Amino acid sequence: MKGKQKLNLFSFTMIVVGLVIGMGIFRTSATSAKDAIVPSVYFTAWILGGFVALCGALTYAEIGSRYPVTGGYYKVFSYAYHPSIAFAINCIILISNAASLSGVALIGSGYLTRLFPQHQWTDTDKALMSCGAILIFYIINLMGLRMSSKAQNILMLIKISMIVVLISALLFPHPHIDQTQGVVTSAFSSMDWIKSLGVSLIAVSFTYGGYQQTINFGNEVNKPARNIPRGIFIGIAIIISLYLLVNLSYYNIVGFQNMKNQKEIAYVVIDTVFGSRGADLFSFFLFFGVLAYVNALLLSNPRVMYAMSTEGTLPKAFSKQNEKNVLTVSLTVFSAMCIVILFFAQTFDQILNFTIFLDCFGMVASSATIFILRKRTKELDGTGIYKMKLFPLLPLIFIAAYLFVGTSIAIQTPGTALIGVAVLAAFMVIYFAVKKIGNSPVKQ
Repeated sequence: MKGKQKLNLFSFTMIVVGLVIGMGIFRTSATSAKDAIVPSVYFTAWILGGFVALCGALTYAEIGSRYPVTGGYYKVFSYAYHPSIAFAINCIILISNAASLSGVALIGSGYLTRLFPQHQWTDTDKALMSCGAILIFYIINLMGLRMSSKAQNILMLIKISMIVVLISALLFPHPHIDQTQGVVTSAFSSMDWIKSLGVSLIAVSFTYGGYQQTINFGNEVNKPARNIPRGIFIGIAIIISLYLLVNLSYYNIVGFQNMKNQKEIAYVVIDTVFGSRGADLFSFFLFFGVLAYVNALLLSNPRVMYAMSTEGTLPKAFSKQNEKNVLTVSLTVFSAMCIVILFFAQTFDQILNFTIFLDCFGMVASSATIFILRKRTKELDGTGIYKMKLFPLLPLIFIAAYLFVGTSIAIQTPGTALIGVAVLAAFMVIYFAVKKIGNSPVKQ
């Protein structure tokens, strides 16, 4: 891509945090608790999720340092495997990311509707609100990278402030919760515990996912070999700390059993500690927090489409830029995908399993490229790039974790798994069909 605008370390770190901390932490804790048979499963899932995220972050840090190019998520697939695999997996990742953005926007809309309890809100109403948020940041992103980056920094500070408020609620007086009430007392086997952990990890994986997309920015980051790994390190450390503290707040103030029956669980926490006015104010600002996630994905995903266009696997129009270096066609198409999914799915639970199952393909395939890149880029060793320690243990742990989550989804909802595999195969067929027609690469 042309242009001289570069992301500094702070802006890149905020993008990392923005890509991961969507609105998931304000909703998925309830889903994870519902699927956990006992509190030990619940907290193990969140701790394990953080550890897996750290392993993944370190893996992607090295991938980004060894191959720092715009649209890196697609370019890495194409370089390490084959363009057909790159096309197929990146297409399902784009669909998954669009669904993720839509689901997060719906969570934000759910909190906003809490401000008007007298109105009977429908799923369509919430979808319309979410659509409005997407359109606003579609326009902001059309104004250029610098403007969208500044908006991201401001919105992330708002969202982190909301998380800090949730954590600080622990320091205020609140009703004592009997954590033993309603807890499963019947005997369960170790296999039951493991199965429960696998299902509980689905929602946790959704909440921790997203940081791998930072390699899409590649050479748009100032000093990528230095700032990409640093930004991911700092961002993931912030995320893990905040998530664990927020979940402790939920557990102590709402109670493990009560969490299972909530959707806007953060509203319940604030309402319990600070009253309804405090909860309404919290929900108002929380809706603005969702915009940070919307903005981050609108920043990232069009760059994947750009990379695919330069490879000739998408029409040349997807690499078109305006005078501010904005990928206008790619941005427009991705925004439209999000809006279409909003009105087809409409509820968060409907898209969660499908999104994570598709993510499992992308996570396993992309992280495994580190083994290929290490062999093909040996000349970069000792040149100042980031090189992870404990290799190959960390990427193997990351891959095993997502295979475990994907298997859990296939066991719980086999129909979802079959659809995911069918979509992947269909996109590979489409790739060869497009190449046969003839779509020459874009000159760079």
